[in-house]
Amino acid sequence: MARPRTLEIDRYVVDTLMPDLVGHDRRPSALLVYLFLWARADGRSRGAAASLREIAEGTGLSKRGVQDGIQVLMRRKLVSRLQERPTAIATFEVLRPWRRR
Repeated sequence: MARPRTLEIDRYVVDTLMPDLVGHDRRPSALLVYLFLWARADGRSRGAAASLREIAEGTGLSKRGVQDGIQVLMRRKLVSRLQERPTAIATFEVLRPWRRR
């Protein structure tokens, strides 16, 4: 029997980032995309390769919703994206700027 996997999330994500993205920015899609990428990166600040389709299926969002969420996260410097070609699958680095303080 496989052991259940767990994922630790910084309190900052729930206490500060969630009300900010969902309440203030009115972009719940950004929070869902951030959490999906966080889980894909196993909660570490490292790259997580994912296509828009994979993120959409993993979050329940439309591809357009995923694109909007990624734009907000990049603008807020919560993720960075590396994509070698426009049609290549992107690698997203999950950033935690609150840890730099």
